[in-house]
Amino acid sequence: MPDGVTVGEIFEEGFMELGLEPTAKYAGFWERFKQHKSAYASLWFVMLLTVIAIIPGYFAPQDPTEIKISERFLPPSSEHVMGTDNLGRDVFSRVIYGVQVSLMVGFIAVVISFAIGVTVGAISGYYGGKLDKFLMAITDVFLVIPGFFLILLIIAIYGSSIYNVMIVIGLLAWMSTARIVRAEFLTLREMEFVEAARSLGAGDYRIVFKHILPNALAPAIINSSLLVASAILIEAGLSFLGLGDVNRITWGQMLAYSQGFQLAGYWWMTVFPGLAIFGTVLAFNLIGDGLNDAFNPKLRGR
Repeated sequence: MPDGVTVGEIFEEGFMELGLEPTAKYAGFWERFKQHKSAYASLWFVMLLTVIAIIPGYFAPQDPTEIKISERFLPPSSEHVMGTDNLGRDVFSRVIYGVQVSLMVGFIAVVISFAIGVTVGAISGYYGGKLDKFLMAITDVFLVIPGFFLILLIIAIYGSSIYNVMIVIGLLAWMSTARIVRAEFLTLREMEFVEAARSLGAGDYRIVFKHILPNALAPAIINSSLLVASAILIEAGLSFLGLGDVNRITWGQMLAYSQGFQLAGYWWMTVFPGLAIFGTVLAFNLIGDGLNDAFNPKLRGR
């Protein structure tokens, strides 16, 4: 990083490169976020998980799929940090490789839902009228659909590949983002700076992307961090039920395999993948709290 340049300045420059004007909401964002200690630590934890997901072989001490019957049910030790499972596979290595699926599902599903939600919310909130009613009616229909059961149905029909899981979760998780963005647009389109831009001859494109959208993104970003945690839990639940991608190692799949063994005293087969799910979901929720404090400093302490 060049001398004298802060992370916050780079953050604001990134918005300018995207054609978005940094607003007061983003000024000092990074400094405020760092004050939220648990969120800041969680961010580093998620960054570590991301590195692990990219190069899991560097962190896994053994082949996670190698079966060693002679080493079945070994408790945690220096050779097997998290013990071995019923087929002699190293649990720690399997937990490491399970990071890939969880983060992939979480990030890609949320990118899909974010794109759809922001688009629907922006169009609905900016133009209003009959278009707003139509788009919100569609949103309400999706909201009342029991999402998890619909996911089960679609996966049962089209297969349980990891790509199907990501796409389906993304297509069923955009409604909250759409409603949040719509509410922001409804408020911001009546603000004086928008009226001033409109009176100066600015078109819809410039008003939306240069003036309203930068101010409306903050709550959508906060919501998306929470949706990542939700997507990870949904994928873990599907894998636990045997509806995940059987060709990939997942934490939910590991929990399913451990059924019937924890009562026999092999607690590590359940505890460690469970802790991985818990820690990752908690980290994204804490990041969401930190983002909320950083974007809305006036709400802190209430």
